[in-house]
Amino acid sequence: MPVLEIIRYGNPILTKRAKEIKNIDEDIDELARNMVLTMHSAPGIGLAAPQINQSKRLITVDISVGEKIEDLIILVNPELISQEGEVILEEGCLSVPEINEKVARPARVVIKGYDLKGNEKVIEAEGTLARVFCHEIDHINGKLFIDRLSPLKKNLIKKKLKKRIQTGMI
Repeated sequence: MPVLEIIRYGNPILTKRAKEIKNIDEDIDELARNMVLTMHSAPGIGLAAPQINQSKRLITVDISVGEKIEDLIILVNPELISQEGEVILEEGCLSVPEINEKVARPARVVIKGYDLKGNEKVIEAEGTLARVFCHEIDHINGKLFIDRLSPLKKNLIKKKLKKRIQTGMI
């Protein structure tokens, strides 16, 4: 299984809604396994298929960063069913390196998706796990965490990122 390249800010795939997965087959299984390896190698606690240049509604989440196999969650076509509360914490992203900002996210969420065997999964999450689910579902919906910032802060960060792209630092 190869470690895949993580797409960075500026790639248009990160701003488009990913395509629904119609059939969970060997290719999706292999993609998910490669995403887990890539996420752990980064190291990260979540990865969405658009971040590895695949327009697919597939996410991997592991808040233990590979320390506890039971913490690994792979979801096909995940969606946010409900949310409550709000927590503002610093957040970063593998596709937006070296940028960390405070982002408001729900305190608790209910997520629905499918595992790699096609079984429907409904997961209630709070804290860090809820935040990661929201972050990764944003990715498959074409949204980055910086899109959740105030217009002023978002524009300042985008200018900084564009400068990094122009100088080859991203």
